Amino acid sequence: MSAENRRHWVRYFVDYAALAAFLAAFLVTRDIQKATWGLVVGSIVAIAVGFAVERRIAPLPLFVGGAGLVFGGASLFFHDPRILKVKPTIVNTAIGLLLLGGLVLKKHPLKLVLGEAFAMPDAVWRRLTLNYAGFFLGLAALNEFVWRTQTDETWVYFRFPGMMIITVVFSIAHAPLLMKYVKAEDLPPPPTE
Repeated sequence: MSAENRRHWVRYFVDYAALAAFLAAFLVTRDIQKATWGLVVGSIVAIAVGFAVERRIAPLPLFVGGAGLVFGGASLFFHDPRILKVKPTIVNTAIGLLLLGGLVLKKHPLKLVLGEAFAMPDAVWRRLTLNYAGFFLGLAALNEFVWRTQTDETWVYFRFPGMMIITVVFSIAHAPLLMKYVKAEDLPPPPTE
């Protein structure tokens, strides 16, 4: 396995290990408080593995993993699963507001993350940033609705894999826009016959 492939797998692990550990623990115990231990331990392991392999911790996984530790730890300490349930609301709201704040400051936060792969005009970066800001704020509102009106089990399935599926579908919907601006050197070579 090439170093690039290994790095991609590590990034997936860092992004999803804590959620997968939470879901697995919930499926075994059917108890959201016990499953929170899976989230906390998974967050610690994911951040440690990311640092060990890449010798750095990317800001977004650190923010999300750190939020998992803080909210999961607080949920366990106070014996209150509602603290864990508001985590996606707070994290997604923070990301949405960060994106909007960047636009107010005439910056394009997504360009900092994706700029090396896409050569887009500022108007397209602005549109993409607005779309994602609205998406994250919408996810926050949807999380509030689900955890306040549904059972713990429904919320767990909404949280993982539900939110992941919604995010993938939303991102795929932007693929045609992004493909117009992929830098030529990042495209795979044409097939040879």
